[in-house]
Amino acid sequence: MKVSIFGLGYVGAVTAGCLTKEGHTVVGVDVQAEKVASLAAGVSPIVEPGLGEMLADAAKNGLLSATQNHTDAVAATDVSLVCVGTPSAESGELNLQYVRQVVGQIADAVRASGKSHDLVLRSTMLPGSTQKIADELLADLHESEKLRLFFYPEFLREGTAVADFEDPSLAVVGTRDGSAFPTELAPLFGADAPSANWPGAEMVKYACNAFHATKVTFANEIGRIGKSLGIDSQSVMRLLCQDTRLNLSPYYLRPGNPFGGSCLPKDVRALVHEGRRGGVELPLLDSLLPSNEAHLAKLIEQAKRLAKGRVTLLGLSFKSDTDDLRESPMVEVAQHLIGRGFELGIYDPQLNLAKLIGTNKRVIDEKMPHLASLLTDDLAAALGQSGLVIAAQKCVDLDTLRPLITAEHTLLDVNGWPELRDLPGRYEGFCW
Repeated sequence: MKVSIFGLGYVGAVTAGCLTKEGHTVVGVDVQAEKVASLAAGVSPIVEPGLGEMLADAAKNGLLSATQNHTDAVAATDVSLVCVGTPSAESGELNLQYVRQVVGQIADAVRASGKSHDLVLRSTMLPGSTQKIADELLADLHESEKLRLFFYPEFLREGTAVADFEDPSLAVVGTRDGSAFPTELAPLFGADAPSANWPGAEMVKYACNAFHATKVTFANEIGRIGKSLGIDSQSVMRLLCQDTRLNLSPYYLRPGNPFGGSCLPKDVRALVHEGRRGGVELPLLDSLLPSNEAHLAKLIEQAKRLAKGRVTLLGLSFKSDTDDLRESPMVEVAQHLIGRGFELGIYDPQLNLAKLIGTNKRVIDEKMPHLASLLTDDLAAALGQSGLVIAAQKCVDLDTLRPLITAEHTLLDVNGWPELRDLPGRYEGFCW
């Protein structure tokens, strides 16, 4: 492939070197003459292990050139990658000035050339940015099918960027509607790279970086409180990482129900209290319960907005396949709905009021003494012919549920049960 790369900073230079190593012809483009001259000579403009050798070989073999002229670069290539910076403004807002400037230049060059071209945005941008750029700068080219636009986030770490490019831990290609990218671009993206729509691909990049920042902050806070207690937190974290089933895994990383139960809320409170007692600031850990409460408040707000009369809860305990009601978010949801005067029915096959004991029984006695009148094992009676169905758990199989749902039902999916979309009622996801 013949590829032009706009922006010869960290991402652009590494991308140029790696693509030429794969046999592609690359034209680098930058406004800074020094970077252009450096790349054209096969000298890396940045320090990155392995990159200098690749660029030197590429220049020697005629696979690498560089220019300040965007028109010449677009004319000489089939696809352009935009790798310019997106710095923060003083307010924290993302500055897309350089992206917009470069995209405008590429668009003008495509219009002037009259040929078709592919444009790939690699610069990190907030969700909605690609769509806005397409609408404001590329609308005519899209309509005439002269230009195809993709968002292709980069996941390159400084110091290991070449290795990350050659063996990526993650790759995703953003297309307008999430459909598969054209097969002729597989050499650029990788044949197995999944597709997402533009905002989804944009969000993945931010989700990854926020997750990395969270992990660093979490480990540091465990380190600080461990130090205050005379504990070697390096060994604690090594042990934590040995659990690849729950800790370092997809487990728990699913948007949905707020956390509850007998362990997480209690243990977070205890750890935060211990930190305060020892004078150790733990902003991340200290934010967990307030964030969880805000998430619950959003769920209650959404349920109240969707409820018009009758409401049915599918699942009351804090998670599936248990009868534990301690700090269950659904108990809070039920309380608020009852307080607002909604007719409420609860279906949870795991609950047997006669067998509730101890703290579990006290929760009901204190918060929902009238639970017996709300709980039913008659699913059809609980659902009625209309109303809001809050699906907190998969406590009933779809074959049983399907004939009982009508077009007059609204289904609020709390924990990610995509098959509910296929039922007759109106579907709404909690946070998707």
